Amino acid sequence: MYGIEAINANNGWAISVVGISIVFSGLVVLSLVISQLHKGLALYENPWKIRKWFSREKQMGEEPDKPLETGVVLLVLTQEQKEISKQFALLVRTLEDHFSLPRLLGLARISGVKNFHSNLNILLKSSIIFPDSEGLFCWDQDLYIKTISY
Repeated sequence: MYGIEAINANNGWAISVVGISIVFSGLVVLSLVISQLHKGLALYENPWKIRKWFSREKQMGEEPDKPLETGVVLLVLTQEQKEISKQFALLVRTLEDHFSLPRLLGLARISGVKNFHSNLNILLKSSIIFPDSEGLFCWDQDLYIKTISY
């Protein structure tokens, strides 16, 4: 018996399917290992990261309500950016104390503010607009005055 008859008689199709699935799963595992290899090498080169990771977990368990500290950067704005910041300040006055960025962007678009995405990004980087703990954003009037007067 030769050919396809011999394959059918001796479970050749099942053996070939098992072989193909073993090779395929081996290739998938190999690709996953290679894609995550840089993380393992970084931990091997800097073992202090592992200790820092475990110590951070203990600190988070002890102090879950500790706010994240952000550095405030006082940016030097051009005159046009200062004018656009004043427009954003007027728009924020119409909103509540805690507002969402999509709503502020919608108001800026309706009001005709130039380059409202990039100028809002500047306000976020300078921490004039900062996130609160509820997923909304707030306006820091004192920092805004310092930035505008600088």
